[in-house]
Amino acid sequence: MEKIFAPGEILVPQGVDMEKWSVVACDQYTSQPEYWDAVEREVGDAPSALRLILPEARLGHTDQEMAAKGAWAAMEAYLQAGILKPLTDSFILVRRKLRSGAVRLGLMGLIDLEQYDYHLGSSAPIRATEGTVEERLPPRVAVRAGASLELPHVVLFLDDPERSVVEPLYEKREELEKLYDFSLMQRSGAVAGWRVMGQAARETEAALAALFARQSRELPAGAAPLCCTVGDGNHSLAAAKACWKQRKAALTPAEAAVCPARWSLVELVNIHDGGVAFAPIHRLVAGGGGDFLSWFRSRLEAGAGAGYSLTLAAGEARREIAVSASSMGALIARVEALCQEYIGTFGGSLDYIHGEAEALALARRPGGGAVLLPTLEKGELFSSVSRTGPFPRKSFSVGHAEDKRFYLEVHRIR
Repeated sequence: MEKIFAPGEILVPQGVDMEKWSVVACDQYTSQPEYWDAVEREVGDAPSALRLILPEARLGHTDQEMAAKGAWAAMEAYLQAGILKPLTDSFILVRRKLRSGAVRLGLMGLIDLEQYDYHLGSSAPIRATEGTVEERLPPRVAVRAGASLELPHVVLFLDDPERSVVEPLYEKREELEKLYDFSLMQRSGAVAGWRVMGQAARETEAALAALFARQSRELPAGAAPLCCTVGDGNHSLAAAKACWKQRKAALTPAEAAVCPARWSLVELVNIHDGGVAFAPIHRLVAGGGGDFLSWFRSRLEAGAGAGYSLTLAAGEARREIAVSASSMGALIARVEALCQEYIGTFGGSLDYIHGEAEALALARRPGGGAVLLPTLEKGELFSSVSRTGPFPRKSFSVGHAEDKRFYLEVHRIR
């Protein structure tokens, strides 16, 4: 298998207020423009990743072309000012402290976009975890198209129950050069990073290769290996892939092999890390004129020996039902399709609710009801994607908005 995750040149800010530099991913707080207003006030005129991105909360409220050109100009200005220090042939070990106090470890490195494909039915080593909404890509492609730099908020999951890749690095972090250690804005926890280079980087690459080799040996004959799934930021990675395909078309094979845009900077996180927690996103049907409980029970209940348990709720009534499905992804796809069928038959609207208590409270309203999904077990994510492809969109969440990756490190793509 070709190398899919490797060390490379990573740029880190120097001589700046790091708390003002680092801002949360552009696709967070999209319905809370006041959050981004507060970030603007906190950053002020200081150098900041905020000047290099376009928050999605601003889409529709700003001139997108002008905003993109402003971001490109800021990238060049920061490069010229020497604000971004290049670290060659390196990984970066990351320790993220969440607001809750939990700790999540990660490893920054470069993935080969040739090894990633988000489309349904893909057999690429890196695949999407949830369905990709093509309509969300054009604004991201437009911002990236003329950019000289990328700032990643993409998180890739690694299935490493033996903790053989990232965790050994953290155990010997005192031997590594510390690059940063600071609190994140808006009470979002803290982040620290260490440079991984030389022998430590080679050992990490060897550990990753050994893990992928073990996983490949355990596959059924003819099955394509799934090395990583995209845990967060898939639409940004899909935009990077689209831009790379456009650029590659104008290059010779020799030029494409060394073009920096072929590689994208991401954070690799072990799905078995204690700081990774999945939460289901429940389905709420608001309104409608049908008998919600009876209708869904007649189409979902499978009897004894079934693999999953769902909760149906309408008014004050709740029903636990057993459902069989080939994978968790297939189960959620089935529920999603039934919700759409119910609405098409009886009317109403579909919403996606975080939190069981919230879903149950909303299901008590007249008309409609809720389908409460089970929590995804960590060991099932990779097997589900392998068997039935990406999960439907809004299947589960990984942490709250303040726990998402903050922009910090930079990768040159031109």
